[in-house]
Formats: sequence, structure tokens, C-alpha cells
Amino acid sequence: MNLAYFREYCLAKPGVTEDTPFDEDTLCFRVGGKIFSITSINLFEYINLKCDPERAILLREQYEGITPGYHMNKKQWNSVSTTGNVPDTLILELADHSYELIFERLPKKIQAEIRL
Repeated sequence: MNLAYFREYCLAKPGVTEDTPFDEDTLCFRVGGKIFSITSINLFEYINLKCDPERAILLREQYEGITPGYHMNKKQWNSVSTTGNVPDTLILELADHSYELIFERLPKKIQAEIRL
């Protein structure tokens, strides 16, 4: 997995924007103004992704490269390694899952605007 591919994948989702609100290295992907993914631009070694808390625990037990979210709510966020010990297909699936979790919590009006 590389940053260019992951960035393109995220930006292809409906309503996704990107910004660097914390510093020039920390790239955030948002839907409806809410963050669903955070990663480093210069050192693309992991991605923080929101996750269902029960699934997060199972994933951490199953994959060495999935740990509690760095600088995030450890119950709802995972840090997912991009260095080869988590399959790329799973990384993309977890990005989809994170996007959906955030999208579901948006007001219905914003969801409808994004779906247009």
C-alpha cells in the first residue's frame, strides 16, 4: 500500500475531502466534515481508521499490524500498519468501514446532499 493509491481510493468516495488541520504532515480524509482517516504524508507507515469497538478488538487479536489508535480514542480507532503485515485488501475494507461509520452518524440532510 502506498499513500498515492490510498489517497486516490479515499477521494473517490462520495463527499470526501482532505486537509491537513493539525500540521503539514498529518493528512485527514473527511466525509461531511468529519474525519474518518488520518495518516502521515511523509512517513506512510500506518493509518488511523475508526472501527466498531467489538471488531476493533478482534482485529487487534488477529493482526500484529493493527493496534489501538495512536492519539485517538483507543476503543473506537485503530492504527493500521501499511508496511506489509496487514493485507492491502483489508486496509481498504477498513477504510470503507470507517467511512460508513462516520457517514451513518451524519445528519440525514447532509447524507442526502452527499448522495446526489
